[in-house]
Amino acid sequence: MTWAPSRQAALAQLSVFIPEMGEAYARTRSFDLGPGARASVSGLSPWLRSRLLAPEEVLEAAIGMHGFSGAQAFIQQVFWRAYFKGWLEHQPDVWERYQAGLAGALNQVAKDARLAARYMAACEGQTGIPCFDAWAGELVGTGYLHNHARMWFASLWIFTLKLPWELGADFFFRHLLDGDAAANTCSWRWVGGLHTQGKTYLARADNIAKFTWGRFADTPELSGEAPALTEPRLAAKRAPEMSEPRWSGQRYALLVTEEDGLAETLPLPHPPEVILVLSAPSERSPLGMGELARGFVTGAVHDCAARSGAKFGVPVIPLTDDTWAAQIADAASGHKLEAVVTARFPVGPTRSRVRKGWSTDGLMNVERIEIADPFDAAVWPHTKAGYFKLKEQIADICARGGFGLRAAAGPGPQV
Repeated sequence: MTWAPSRQAALAQLSVFIPEMGEAYARTRSFDLGPGARASVSGLSPWLRSRLLAPEEVLEAAIGMHGFSGAQAFIQQVFWRAYFKGWLEHQPDVWERYQAGLAGALNQVAKDARLAARYMAACEGQTGIPCFDAWAGELVGTGYLHNHARMWFASLWIFTLKLPWELGADFFFRHLLDGDAAANTCSWRWVGGLHTQGKTYLARADNIAKFTWGRFADTPELSGEAPALTEPRLAAKRAPEMSEPRWSGQRYALLVTEEDGLAETLPLPHPPEVILVLSAPSERSPLGMGELARGFVTGAVHDCAARSGAKFGVPVIPLTDDTWAAQIADAASGHKLEAVVTARFPVGPTRSRVRKGWSTDGLMNVERIEIADPFDAAVWPHTKAGYFKLKEQIADICARGGFGLRAAAGPGPQV
């Protein structure tokens, strides 16, 4: 399976997988048969992460062919990603804590030669654990891992190799095409017993052999224990701001970023004066990003920019990585802009990057309007606690439908 960073490629793969979203998915989705045999999973996550596909159009396709009950296993996986994003919005200090923990772990690596050697062996697939080493190579070489493999990998990293979890989460975040601040951070915390306090995930050799159909039947002895990680008490949860901005007549620019590949379908009162394109990815890590992940993110932004330019027929201005804030200020002056409109930034590096850049003098008088996604607005109020609180609401959310699907993005598959 390959991933081209375009909506056209996303819709093509969606069409291919719709017939498999029912009973077949429920029966086979947990099996990792290797990078050349991905028919049991959709492979849609990189496009969903970049919003080249909207989650609601994927849900509507699944329900349209299989019904809610028949597609329930697939539907729940779509909502897991939405759950983690919403949960992190309620608990943003977890992202800050992860970044601080990563900085501390990298500092340890710089000072401790033995830790550095173990860490490098894990990243380079040289641990002597065949399954782990294969997954490390697959991640770097393809930008993707099966979800079950991600869980096994994280468990082995934490409990067998006894490496800091933040280093493993960073390794994933640097290389995954679908790298997402919330899903990645919270998933690693879940395996380690931090997300659901005290509940860990222990990888077992027999489970790995079973769900890889014997590809890794000779896994050496793994840790038989998974003691939960601990941390200081988190700050009190706070509800994310989801209110709609009040605006109508301003002259504005549409800002396209890696957070929303359907930016041209935001609910806009009139066309923008210009489209600004922040195509260079926000750095996910102090160690940079993998080549494949960087290329996918950049390509997805350019794909959205091309569609936006074609739709509105206005100038498209690419922004350079190091002077983008000054370029926006120049565009605001040259086009007499009162505002810049973009999709709402979730917790993560893009939000930090853009909001920090807006504090510069040149942008202080340019209003930044962030528009919340309707699907997020429907899901996030139910993500304050565990996933099962949201799970209880999934049928009702899907029954209501009409999340504001951005139909202007172009036709989806016929079901």
